[in-house]
Amino acid sequence: MLDPAAPHLVVNSRTLYFGWLPADPDAVAALVPAGLRPSPERLVFMNQYVVDDDSQTSGFGAYSLTYLGVALTGVDAPGGLNPGGWWTHYVTCSERVRAYAAARGAPAVVGRTHIERHGGDIVAETEIDGVPVIRARCQVGETGGAISRGHHRYFTARDGQLLSSVHPFVAEPVDPFVIESLEFLEPAHPIYALRPENPLTIGFGFYSPRASFAYPGGLTVHATDAGTGAVPAFGRIDALSVPV
Repeated sequence: MLDPAAPHLVVNSRTLYFGWLPADPDAVAALVPAGLRPSPERLVFMNQYVVDDDSQTSGFGAYSLTYLGVALTGVDAPGGLNPGGWWTHYVTCSERVRAYAAARGAPAVVGRTHIERHGGDIVAETEIDGVPVIRARCQVGETGGAISRGHHRYFTARDGQLLSSVHPFVAEPVDPFVIESLEFLEPAHPIYALRPENPLTIGFGFYSPRASFAYPGGLTVHATDAGTGAVPAFGRIDALSVPV
């Protein structure tokens, strides 16, 4: 098992990352725990990515992953360009990654992400327990000289505490980039609460065939106005060091 306190690096993943306005803003807001505030627009974000080879990671191995969540207000990532986000769903085919992420508070479940490119068309599909639940289609161009870089800040929960982690990233986005459709395929699944409004309204996004990022080595306990928040716990590994 990987030490959940250790940092990890992923390079050159194939990544589709974007956000949208939801069909049911109240249902989205209800997913955010006490101590955090959803963005006024209730913006939802999703990252679907595939790591094709063991050599692209510092210890995860090859894997695929989709995470979704709700953009937050008042807890921006360093630099103030990207809002913080609360992870609501975390879906990966790797048992190693699931155990590592769950120990850090992520709501990790078994699933797989596929990203297929045919010319200028991309289809990204996420399945959970073998059932497709999300399908995104977009039109993409080629990478040029542009580089996207910065930080994301994500929140999880463990042992009744909110945890904050800051993830640096560097990506080579394609241009042009257009989201054509986003389908949530299983109305009975809890993930359906994050489905987009109709017509689809995109808040931001990019596709990159080469996106690199890191999981930080430490987590920070997020102090709320009340000093603590009543939040769910997703797992525990005592060796994880959580500095205050």
